[in-house]
Amino acid sequence: MKEGVTWLSQDNMESTIRDIGLAPQGQLKIDWVQAHMPVLNTLREEFEKTLPFQGKKVTICLHLEAKTAYLAKVIQAGGAEVTVAASNPLSTQDDVVAALVAGGVQAHAWYGATDEEYHQHLHKALDFEPDYIIDDGGDLVSTLHKERRELLPKVLGGAEETTTGILRLRAMEKNGELAFPMMAVNDAEMKYLFDNRYGTGQSVWDGIMRTTNLVVAGKTVCVVGYGWCGKGVALRAKGLGARVIICEVNPIKANEAWMDGFEVMPMLAAAPLGDFFVTVTGNKNVISSEHFQVMKDGAILANAGHFDVEVNKVQLAAMAQSCREVRRNIEEYLLQDGRKIYLLAEGRLVNLAAGDGHPAEVMDMTFALQALALHYLATVKAPLEPKVYSVPTEMDRRVAELKLKTLGLSIDQLSEEQERYLASWQHS
Repeated sequence: MKEGVTWLSQDNMESTIRDIGLAPQGQLKIDWVQAHMPVLNTLREEFEKTLPFQGKKVTICLHLEAKTAYLAKVIQAGGAEVTVAASNPLSTQDDVVAALVAGGVQAHAWYGATDEEYHQHLHKALDFEPDYIIDDGGDLVSTLHKERRELLPKVLGGAEETTTGILRLRAMEKNGELAFPMMAVNDAEMKYLFDNRYGTGQSVWDGIMRTTNLVVAGKTVCVVGYGWCGKGVALRAKGLGARVIICEVNPIKANEAWMDGFEVMPMLAAAPLGDFFVTVTGNKNVISSEHFQVMKDGAILANAGHFDVEVNKVQLAAMAQSCREVRRNIEEYLLQDGRKIYLLAEGRLVNLAAGDGHPAEVMDMTFALQALALHYLATVKAPLEPKVYSVPTEMDRRVAELKLKTLGLSIDQLSEEQERYLASWQHS
């Protein structure tokens, strides 16, 4: 694989990227998503006038594709110096990263980075000494607290994108180890109700179908995990004509899946039935050797959780007599009995590692929340304690209202009489 190079911009900002010559085609991608992200466009206009991040440095660790790039440009428009690193080496698009660098954003990332390179890039992004961070999955926060503690006093706060990252943050807070405030963007309604459900649902199947070029209709799809992401994956599989089985450990979610019209059973019972398996749990080893042993020949495995630990790749490799790449992002594991099991995108996030991620209109809402979360941290009057904070309801509602406005939609409003009625416990 071609190695990365150090690129020094006109203002002497050093980046480690693949090829600056890819910038023009990357800029076309950014221009396309910008045209479909009207909420972020509105915030960009505001930030250009108010410059809430003037004199501050922001390090962003997200999936480095066009929509993330535009978020970085919006933060930059608010007066910030910005550097970016990848939250997943297989989701990085080198042309988009090059376009960012050409536009004055420092970057340290390239597609297919090794684990060593990935962590080197995180450290280079932290050498920037950020005031604020945006993280996806918690690797940036974890690196700060474990290996770059000398930078902690300078960090004023940040925002986290994913369920996985927030679980890690809450564990740090519980143990008294979190050193600065973090906004739980994933827990905002305008994030998880749309990004997790509709964004994941559509982009996962986009990634699977473009990678395999196989029909979904008539197949059996096993969705492991029925949180908001799992609901979206199951809903889209049903819409594509599949029989859908849900595997869960939470009895409440299992009941919900049943009421939604899906079959519910343990993973071991579903393993011999599935044609496609999609893991969306955020946990490790949810598909392992006992399941591989009973899967049908030709079963296809995909992961939509943040880390590549949901499908136990080590056990699968140990059971196989050979492994080969039969198509881009498809590894074929030939088992001792002649069955073949296929793993997509090395078990990493299939919608990003084998696709373009969530639709721009969905990420418009999520990244608007990210931008507003940083704005909140930068403008709050009293310093916040080092805790995990929910996104304020007013911020959630503002993004919702801006989204409706961009859609040309209007809704009813409560009258004063109705508000008084709802606020009173004495109804007549």
